Amino acid sequence: MSDDETAKSRRARGEAMYREVYGENAARPEGGAAEFFDLLILDQQFAEVWSRRALSIPSRRLLTMGVLAATQRFDILELQFARTLETGELTPEQIREVVIHLTSYVGTPSSGGLYQAGEAAIRSHSETSTDGS
Repeated sequence: MSDDETAKSRRARGEAMYREVYGENAARPEGGAAEFFDLLILDQQFAEVWSRRALSIPSRRLLTMGVLAATQRFDILELQFARTLETGELTPEQIREVVIHLTSYVGTPSSGGLYQAGEAAIRSHSETSTDGS
């Protein structure tokens, strides 16, 4: 396989895993950020790390949630919570339990943002589910 074929294969694997993790309509950056995203996020993080078989996507997602909470990236954590509801990986009760569990590790100062991310994802999912979508 040529280097070009290998790169195309890696990109395709990364794109497929990204869609599996974040959904078919997951946002992708445009412009200058697109190259960074394609090379580091798709080709490396999703094609090489998330695609490994030793851990399931739900296990990787829980690990990622812990890191996102610890680094106060509640915007991305909300996306993770929302996706777990879409895929059925977690229930609203389990998301609330994740928030409680993580709060004991990231501390009370982060609990507000952590709580808000979980509840926003639950609220959005509940609204979507009741709309018949």
